[in-house]
Amino acid sequence: MQPKGPSPHTTAVVLAGGTGQRVGLSIPKQLIKVAGKAVIEHTLAIFEEADDIDDVIVLMAPGYAQDVERIVAKSGLTKVSRVLEGGATRNETTQRAIEALGEGLAEGEDRNVLFHDAVRPLLSQRVISDCVRALERYQAVDVAIPSADTIIVTRTHGEDGEFITDVPDRSRLRRGQTPQAFRLSTIRRAYEIAADDPNFQATDDCSVVLKYLPDVPIHVVPGDEFNMKVTQPVDVFLTDKLFQLASTAAPAQSDEDAYRERLAGKTVVIFGGSYGIGKDIADLAAGYGATVYPLGRSTTGTHVENPEDVAAALAKAHADTGRVDYVVNTAGVLRIGRLAETDDATIEEALKVNYLAPVRIARAAHRYLAETGGQLLLYTSSSYTRGRAEYSLYSSTKAAMVNLTQALADEWAADGIRVNCVNPERTATPMRTKAFGQEPAGTLLSSEAVARTSLDVLLSTMTGHVIDVRQQDPTADATQAGSFERALAAALSSDAAGGVA
Repeated sequence: MQPKGPSPHTTAVVLAGGTGQRVGLSIPKQLIKVAGKAVIEHTLAIFEEADDIDDVIVLMAPGYAQDVERIVAKSGLTKVSRVLEGGATRNETTQRAIEALGEGLAEGEDRNVLFHDAVRPLLSQRVISDCVRALERYQAVDVAIPSADTIIVTRTHGEDGEFITDVPDRSRLRRGQTPQAFRLSTIRRAYEIAADDPNFQATDDCSVVLKYLPDVPIHVVPGDEFNMKVTQPVDVFLTDKLFQLASTAAPAQSDEDAYRERLAGKTVVIFGGSYGIGKDIADLAAGYGATVYPLGRSTTGTHVENPEDVAAALAKAHADTGRVDYVVNTAGVLRIGRLAETDDATIEEALKVNYLAPVRIARAAHRYLAETGGQLLLYTSSSYTRGRAEYSLYSSTKAAMVNLTQALADEWAADGIRVNCVNPERTATPMRTKAFGQEPAGTLLSSEAVARTSLDVLLSTMTGHVIDVRQQDPTADATQAGSFERALAAALSSDAAGGVA
């Protein structure tokens, strides 16, 4: 057991030496795109955001290191210090990482190292933190979850196939995940001893410590079900769906001076700015010194379903101020009713306002936002995770906003444009009141709270995210896995049909 002391330097080693053969692709599986980004980019972003991680080293499949270097440069992943080529086997790749980590260390100096599979892009911050905390006491740490399946041991008998030889007690079985965490001196010593074994082979690093340093206890940190490994074709599909359901915690709020400093001289164009969330964003931004163009049918005669109105509004803002930094679209219509009983005019209105308008706004805004490296901000609803009876038009168009956000964030990354989507819970807006009437006080989120979070998103560096806005819950889990669980709970809950912004 290690004595506690000053926190040592902690490096995450992302092991990306695998190929895409089992997934049926000619490129390494870590370069497959899910939710608009390469799998490895999602994984690296997790460690970029982790307070417990000081730097990241990538061990990439031979011949593809430059692909990762381009991803790192494009995404601004500042913690990635080196991208190296991996070896022919997992163990050889780990040994190369150990050698790289030892370079420049003073005699007797040690550090923490977390080895993580690049193709586990759903790792939570909680697991990272638990691993680093465990290294304050232990030299080796694994991550595992209980096995929900019965595990059987088999033996093959020629052409007769496999037969069960044992059924271990499931209560003591665990499914290993990554990261696997070590003191560098410990994992290095284990591999030094293993090098003298002519029969050495292992599929993970904890087993190397277990076999060659049997006196070193390996502590187990609870993993989570979402920390899945992209190995088979179905994993690509499931991972993509989980990212679609995932939501991101709102960025930290700035202080008043920071808002003024960052918004001074900026131009904000808001479609749907006549009332509700849009008007509140306009009032906030203007109060901090931005030049704001709040547009709406009742105030400026701007119809978002009319491409000419959209183009004219953006052109005027640019002509007046010489720039457009942020384009926000809160415009929408909510019509409740059974689809079979809905007339064509209502269907066309919903599609034009809720879907075609955001698409046209995005297309028209591109040239202006590319000039400023600005952001497009769209809005969805909790109903995007699962279509609701009598909300078919609304929920399907709101699902489309999530897909549009993720696609455009990837498509426009090279142009320096950020695209995000805010997902408020049930919010007190005129649109909602018109659809549902007056609802009990305290059951709805205020439009001012959504506007404040929207402003924080506009001023953030994030892109391609769905940002949840919820009434304050001090016990809420803000980790990535927590966001998946909340999204799934909302999708499956029988009373979630009311969760419409």
